[in-house]
Amino acid sequence: MLEISPQTNLLEQKSYKYSLQDVAEPNLYRDVYPYTGVPRIAFNHRRVPVNMPKDIWITDTSFRDGQQSVEPYTVKQIVDLYKLMSKLGGPYGLIRQTEFFVYSEKDKEAIAACQSLGLEFPEITTWIRASREDFKLVKDLGIRETGILVSCSDYHIFKKMKMTRKECMNHYLAAVADAFEAGVMPRCHLEDITRADFYGFVVPFVNELTKMSEDAGIPVKIRACDTMGFGVPYTEVALPRSVPGIIYGLQHYSDVPSEMLEWHGHNDFYKAVANASTAWLYGACGVNCSLLGIGERTGNVPLEAMVFEYASLRGSFDGMDPTVITDIGDYFRHEIGYKVPDMTPFLGRNFNVTRAGIHADGLLKDQEIYNIFDTETLLKRKPSVMIGKASGLAGIAYWINENYKLSAEAAVDKKSDLVVALKTWIDEEYADGRQTTLSTRELEDKILLLSGGKLRVED
Repeated sequence: MLEISPQTNLLEQKSYKYSLQDVAEPNLYRDVYPYTGVPRIAFNHRRVPVNMPKDIWITDTSFRDGQQSVEPYTVKQIVDLYKLMSKLGGPYGLIRQTEFFVYSEKDKEAIAACQSLGLEFPEITTWIRASREDFKLVKDLGIRETGILVSCSDYHIFKKMKMTRKECMNHYLAAVADAFEAGVMPRCHLEDITRADFYGFVVPFVNELTKMSEDAGIPVKIRACDTMGFGVPYTEVALPRSVPGIIYGLQHYSDVPSEMLEWHGHNDFYKAVANASTAWLYGACGVNCSLLGIGERTGNVPLEAMVFEYASLRGSFDGMDPTVITDIGDYFRHEIGYKVPDMTPFLGRNFNVTRAGIHADGLLKDQEIYNIFDTETLLKRKPSVMIGKASGLAGIAYWINENYKLSAEAAVDKKSDLVVALKTWIDEEYADGRQTTLSTRELEDKILLLSGGKLRVED
């Protein structure tokens, strides 16, 4: 049977419709996931085309997945972060949505406080248990869309839910029917999709969702969840680990339009950002992230990373304000008390600091030599150098003024008693045989002592 594809607008063969394979035993892909060994990456040499949508955007899960990994945020902190996120996303709402829990009174208070701001973006959505009462709760809160969990691997279906595939599918479809009845748009979180039988369960299930959506006249959003970080961005990788294959398959065998398709990844194998970018490249409009990547286990896709990925792929921030990323980092440090690792890209204290003496020399001559971009313009952060054996009085004074953000009135110069005393200590360190540069923490501890506690960095 030949049909015009809504994705390519070409006449394509669609003679085979995937049906549910209601197997007696779970397919755990033991050849790929041996458990007692490292998960394996299998190749089948099948390529799918790059198909980036006209519009791409970011969605956020900081107040849902993110809060599962840190001390719960206060209502004020949620509101403050929501406002910062809106400012970062810019006038076109490139940070499109953020999701909340709805169960505690604090959850509801935070939602109401954010709603009262009247901001168009990010749109407030929720994540709930798939029950009729919860759908009504979402509707009563004036929320248009909610996420529901639809775990799709046999690890979950057989081992956790103790169901067959058919029983599980019917259970999920009944929940979606309840959402339609309540007038709420469901966002189906296909948990553990990178260990699921893609053509034996995922595609037939999503096809049923598509039919129900058409009958109800209410869209269904599909979130492909790489729950364990097993996704792989490389071309010609076999399912179930292939990110290009998953996105292509959902579009071409389940007719999920790009604007209804979203990727949610984790960073267990250091591939979260690459996988999210790949999802954009192969047809998903949305990538789901959290601020600073805070989330389950190794974390989610860092939202700030995808802001820069967007600009790299599109050649423009399109109204997003990256300087807000620095404000967000400062808020986490000073208001929430979260320790941002020093080496964290864009946010860490050592992000644009060079340690090697030869690098420092180059940076001082022309910062473009060793700075990845104009960090002062894009992130409100001047590049800096670490103090080492060859650092003179002027360099030490410069480092102190920059590190402590001293105003012109409070700034020290190379004749300052503090600078001279610090230089003496540094020289003694290297006279004793030290070869490495001094860390920020070492310098700050010494300066705290030399200044009598007057000069300190609040972390």
